[in-house]
Amino acid sequence: MDAYANAKRDILQRKFTPIYFLMGDEPFFIDQLSQLLIETVLPEDQRDFNQTILYGKDTTIEEITSVCKRFPMMADHQLVVVREAHELSRTIEKLEAYAAQPQPSTILVICYKNKKLDKRKKLYKSMAKHATIVETKKLYDDKLPGWIDQRVREQQRNIDFKAAAVLAESVGADLGTLHNQIEKLCLVVASGETIAADHVEQHVGISKEYNNFELRKALGSGNVAQAHKIAHFFGRHPRQHPLLVTIRSLHNYFMQLLTYHGMPSKNPDAVAKALGIHPFFVREIEQAARRYPLKSIVPILSIIKKADLAVKGVDAVPTSEGEILQELLNNIA
Repeated sequence: MDAYANAKRDILQRKFTPIYFLMGDEPFFIDQLSQLLIETVLPEDQRDFNQTILYGKDTTIEEITSVCKRFPMMADHQLVVVREAHELSRTIEKLEAYAAQPQPSTILVICYKNKKLDKRKKLYKSMAKHATIVETKKLYDDKLPGWIDQRVREQQRNIDFKAAAVLAESVGADLGTLHNQIEKLCLVVASGETIAADHVEQHVGISKEYNNFELRKALGSGNVAQAHKIAHFFGRHPRQHPLLVTIRSLHNYFMQLLTYHGMPSKNPDAVAKALGIHPFFVREIEQAARRYPLKSIVPILSIIKKADLAVKGVDAVPTSEGEILQELLNNIA
């Protein structure tokens, strides 16, 4: 996300461009940059006359262009933010004329979620000359703990690797929810202190003993009884522990083991980098790899796929999520 980081840095330094085209698959990053511009471009006392918020479903390219061509009132800039701009995808190319010659005193922010500009067309080429273009992408699961750690450090706090892993495993790649949980944790942990798994359990409601992270650890160490105990807990609390999330976690875990078995070098640093995990967890991967040799991984992945289909009601007798998980563990362990 170099483009995101660079845009954020320049905005904070008040190095603005006439247009910000924020597009792609991760709405959180788009919302963060657009909000940063709202907070940074204009002082609060200038916003009534010089800030306009438009919505794609309620506006047109012609209206956006007309507003952008106005001059600011007793200010250096006017800010025009177009939210839900993806609603204008059929007519967005009409913006090319303005993008080719933008109003210098206007800062136009286009929030184009879950869509991208066609780089072959004139609009993108005009944007490339005058605009800051940020294409956002979903974070892979293995990148989430690092992202959590970075966000916590921005709040002048630390988070231990287990707490970050549990939070990532339990919340998943919903960055908006993760951000809110981090904000909550930072309210109860003082600046300079460390967020631990106990804090996550107490203030986020994620058990430090009964979670997908601990389930994988139990399987990898051969503690089958503990794995079934965790599965039983999940079965009693399906809303807090949806089976599809657990299945995704197990699939990722055995894909990590498959990658580990295929690595020519088992150097811990190389393993941690290849698998996207904290070096502390390499020993657990090594232990799990001894329990699950290469020849067992592909059949296990097939078993997990079958469980995934069962949860979705495909080729399966209707049964509870708890029963599906218990059967899955019987077949894996």
